[in-house]
Amino acid sequence: MTWKREPRTWLAIAGVLLLWASAFAGIRAGLRLGPDGTLGLDGYAPGQLALLRFGTASIVLGLFALITRMRLPGRSDMPRLGLAGFLGITIYHLALNYGEVTVNAGAASLLISAGPVFTALLSMVFLKERLTPLGWGGVSLAFGGVSLIALSGGQGLHFTPGALLILLAAFVAAGYSILSKQSLRSYTAIEFTCYSIWAGTLPMLVFLPGLLRRLPTAAPSATLAVVYLGIFPAAIAYVLWNYALARLPASLLSSFLYLSPVLACFIAWLWLGEVPSLLTLVGGAISILGVILVQTKGQRATTA
Repeated sequence: MTWKREPRTWLAIAGVLLLWASAFAGIRAGLRLGPDGTLGLDGYAPGQLALLRFGTASIVLGLFALITRMRLPGRSDMPRLGLAGFLGITIYHLALNYGEVTVNAGAASLLISAGPVFTALLSMVFLKERLTPLGWGGVSLAFGGVSLIALSGGQGLHFTPGALLILLAAFVAAGYSILSKQSLRSYTAIEFTCYSIWAGTLPMLVFLPGLLRRLPTAAPSATLAVVYLGIFPAAIAYVLWNYALARLPASLLSSFLYLSPVLACFIAWLWLGEVPSLLTLVGGAISILGVILVQTKGQRATTA
C-alpha cells in the first residue's frame, strides 16, 4: 500500500513535534512547580490545568465549527468518538499532569516514550500493521537514545508512584491513536479533533468549581501558559497529528515522537539557556538514527 508522504504531511509532523515538545515546559509553568517539585500557590492544580487547557481548545474549535458549519457526527460513531476522547484527552492528560508533579523530567520523558512501542503493538492487533525486524530495531534504538537523554539530566531517574500514571498516559495515548486511525476513515482531521476534544473535556468539568476559585488568584504567567497549551499544543497540534495519522500508518507516525525529547532539549537551550550535555547530544543522535531506520526500513507491505 502506498502511504501519502507529501510535503504537507511532513510539515504537519514537524508542527506537532515542535508544539508537543513545548508542552512539557508549559505544563510545569501552569502548575508553577518549585525546584523541589511542590505545587505553587499561584499555579493550577493538575485537574484545573487540564480543564482550562482543553476548555480553551474546545472554545477555539467550537468557534471554527460554527463558522464553517461543521457536520455533526453520526449517531453510530459517537461511542467510538467518546471513547477516543476519554482515553486520549481525559485520561491521558490527567495522568500526565498528576504524574509530572512527582516524577522528574528525565523519568517522565523515558516513561512516556513507551507510547510508540504500545502503538506498534496495538497496531499489529487492530490495524494489521506490521513493522519489519529493522523497524523494531529502529524503535529500540530510538528508545535507547531517549534513555540517554533522560539520564543526562544529572538528577538520575527517580520513579515515584506517579510513574505509573505516566506509564498509563503512554498506554492510553496508543489506544487513542488506534481509535483515531479507525475514525479518520470517515471524518476529516479537524472534525475528529473537535469531536474527541469536546468529548474528552466534558468529564473534566468536575474540576470547574476549583478552577473558578483559582482563576482570580493564579499568576498571570501561569494562566497564559495554560491558554497557550490549549490553543497550540492542544487544538492546533491535535489537528496536525490527526491529519498526518490519516496519511501514515500509526506505528510509523508514532515513531516520530522519539524526536520530541530531542527537540525539547534544544528548545530549552535556545529559550532558557540550558546547554545540553554531551550525553544529551549522543542520545539525541541515536534517537534520530532510530527514527530514520523506522521510516526507511520499518514498513512491511500490507493489504489494508
